[in-house]
Amino acid sequence: MKGRKRFALVDTLGLLITVVVLEASCPERVGGAAAVLEAAKEATQGLQVIWVDQGFSGANFARVVQQLTAAEVEVICRQSDGFEVLPKRWIVERTFAWWNYYRRLSKDYEMLVEMSEAMIYGAMIHLMVRRLGKAQTQT
Repeated sequence: MKGRKRFALVDTLGLLITVVVLEASCPERVGGAAAVLEAAKEATQGLQVIWVDQGFSGANFARVVQQLTAAEVEVICRQSDGFEVLPKRWIVERTFAWWNYYRRLSKDYEMLVEMSEAMIYGAMIHLMVRRLGKAQTQT
């Protein structure tokens, strides 16, 4: 495998719901559908709207998500040619930035896809435990 893509489904706070790591040759919509399928396996009745970028646009992807989770797909599109911060898109980008704080996630060091996913889950658990610890000391 020459490269990998990480498909993350996060909540509005940027905390991880599910992650799927696939080979880099995988199309965006297939990886997104795999991430939604992983989330649908667990009890996630709370999914109502899934915001995606333009790589996931299309009626087929929206139909697959609707069948799996009964959630609505909303595509976040650019409005101009220049740089702009896209609404809601920064949430998942912030999550990817958090992963770069962990050396094992800054580059793809792992041989197995399962190990890559496990390292991502471990990093997010560490991040959430640190936040919970700060909340406990402030009260």
